[in-house]
Amino acid sequence: MPYLTKERKSEIFKEFGGSTTNTGSVEGQIALLTERINGIAAHMKGNKKDFDSNRGLLKMVGQRKRLLSYLAKNNLEGYRDLIKKLGLRK
Repeated sequence: MPYLTKERKSEIFKEFGGSTTNTGSVEGQIALLTERINGIAAHMKGNKKDFDSNRGLLKMVGQRKRLLSYLAKNNLEGYRDLIKKLGLRK
């Protein structure tokens, strides 16, 4: 059973992107990547030698970093709100 269902994705986009169909919003993409990163990070705790998943995790972290820098450059207030909501940058 997948850890990220269709319904959960819709909830994420509704909460962060404005509507369930606004899947291209930067905030929604960052929130979805954060959810996926958290899921794979939990998997990696028990499967330390799963190097393929680790590579995917690192790629997702890099993608999220690029999206966050884009958001910070174009909408600083939205960036600050998003990192506070997601609990990033402790």
